[in-house]
Amino acid sequence: MDNTTLYDFEAVKLNGEKLRLDHYKGKTIIVVNTASKCGLTPQYEGLENLYQKYKDKGLVILGFPCNQFGNQEKGTSDEIQEFCQVNYGVSFPMFEKIEVNGKDAHPLFKFLKSKLTGGLLGSKIKWNFTKFLIDKHGTPIKRFAPTTKPEKMENDIKKIIE
Repeated sequence: MDNTTLYDFEAVKLNGEKLRLDHYKGKTIIVVNTASKCGLTPQYEGLENLYQKYKDKGLVILGFPCNQFGNQEKGTSDEIQEFCQVNYGVSFPMFEKIEVNGKDAHPLFKFLKSKLTGGLLGSKIKWNFTKFLIDKHGTPIKRFAPTTKPEKMENDIKKIIE
């Protein structure tokens, strides 16, 4: 039986720091692929609002910039960090730009896609701002479409955060 969890992976933060994701053990987590020049980019605001509302109850959001969809994340790590902070006040952890589909997809996203498929496209990530909700044990619970606004995730978060 495959007992892999989110905690078995590592990623590199925008500041270059390599981080094992078991750092977030015991937290309710949202993993999201992001982009700065996307029609869905205003979701940063909703994600930050959720983070502010629930971080004291153990919610963390992990943002992973991705340039695979419409070339909408061309920036460097510094540019992405500045854009997120200046335009949306993002304070949740952001990681280096990655790929989410194809042979070079980040291992974390390969894992998430294997656990939660996404409708007509199967496991493939359809666009920026696909969101994965992960419980306190590192197990993926639910996948949300790019067009699902962060505030529409709130009831699902409440069910598992307590």
